[in-house]
Amino acid sequence: MDKTWTDMYGMSPMNAVRFHAYGPPDTLRLEQVARPVAGPGEVLVRVHAAGVNPGDWQMRSGWASEKFGLALTLPFTPGYDLAGVVEAAGRGAERYRAGDRVYGMTATAGAYAEYATVLESRLAPLPGALDDEQAAGLPMSAFTAWTAVHEQALLAPGRTALINGASGGVGHFAVQFAKLAGARVIAVTSDRNCAFAESLGADSVFDYTADDWRELEGAADAVIDTVGGERTDDLVRAVRKDGTLVPIGWGRYSPELAENVGVRVQALRMAPFDADRLKWIGELIVTGDLRIEIGASMPLAEAASAHALSESRRARGKIVLRTDA
Repeated sequence: MDKTWTDMYGMSPMNAVRFHAYGPPDTLRLEQVARPVAGPGEVLVRVHAAGVNPGDWQMRSGWASEKFGLALTLPFTPGYDLAGVVEAAGRGAERYRAGDRVYGMTATAGAYAEYATVLESRLAPLPGALDDEQAAGLPMSAFTAWTAVHEQALLAPGRTALINGASGGVGHFAVQFAKLAGARVIAVTSDRNCAFAESLGADSVFDYTADDWRELEGAADAVIDTVGGERTDDLVRAVRKDGTLVPIGWGRYSPELAENVGVRVQALRMAPFDADRLKWIGELIVTGDLRIEIGASMPLAEAASAHALSESRRARGKIVLRTDA
């Protein structure tokens, strides 16, 4: 009789996606690994869905290591956003019981797996009307958008925001949070997503594939750039004097140009986790005051395809991975 995993290793197995070296999407592998055990203050979550974020492929590719010196211990299981059911609680964890539906973010990745350990302080109760895929797509992108809109761009009635990458994971939340704040929104996206941006409430839509960027010079009090990259001077010029540019990812913004036109380019900021805010955001989805677009849902085994789609920057809304198929 063949030996079972438990016979060989003395612990229960699970499926998890890992990479053993930096590289392209196909370096991701679905492997059988040991199921983690909840430590003090943690719960073990049976993951039903995991959100895919740009930071995941930036770590996998080695880009984050090159740009920011981020050192990972390999092999590495990506993923921070998750939704699922509490399986067990560790010592001192008292907020949740086995069987509770939860969603939130791990502190050290590991969400691309059938089970993950999470500090209970980094979870919120999952509303019954919110499905696992929606919930898994919320935390990182929604927090990032909320922070950009309210704490960095300081959007309010009478102010105009230009949101670059308005149809993406962070962008489609930023459009909606800006509108909820009473701001006027100019959405920058591709031709195929113009109608989608309008459906989110954008007051006007700029098609970066066809329109003339000179039309946007001085158009906004604040620019929220979810795309970044090398060609960002047009975004600097789109900000009015004494306005601000909020970068969500890495971008090359000319400091000389920004100084000449009187624009403040803010530093990259990691949005903090807030369980109460996540609960509130989930309630906005349930009431219909906020919308989440799941652009692609794939089984865990197709994580490489999910990363390729995310890396293409052509995804609409959020990409999620499911553990049920």
